[in-house]
Amino acid sequence: MTDTVQITRPEAAEERLTKPAMLRGLRRRCPHCGEGMLFSGYLKVADRCPVCGEELFHHRADDGPAYLTILIVGHLMAPLILIVFEKFRPEPLVLFTIFAVGCVALSLYLLPRLKGMIVGIQWAKRMNGFGSTA
Repeated sequence: MTDTVQITRPEAAEERLTKPAMLRGLRRRCPHCGEGMLFSGYLKVADRCPVCGEELFHHRADDGPAYLTILIVGHLMAPLILIVFEKFRPEPLVLFTIFAVGCVALSLYLLPRLKGMIVGIQWAKRMNGFGSTA
């Protein structure tokens, strides 16, 4: 008679769902509990969640949030500029001013939310040290 030993990894015990983690990140909340603030500054990710204590310093968002922000803002604003120019024919300086302010405002709004989403994905997929028990 042989005894079989089943080895379970601690991180495999807790399933991490990607969609809720992404949505919590979009709300700039901790991907684990959804209660604590993810950021300690505008784009500075907190080392730990103040509510559940989850370590968050493992993230490696790098240029991903900036790339996604540029992609979204560009795809939203470029057609709008064309539509406004063709329909209303504003002065070039007026058009530039309105859309420059709009692009900057939309970029500043989206950037921390997209960074939170990427940190949430990394946490859910156990990337970059989020799944290690060391």
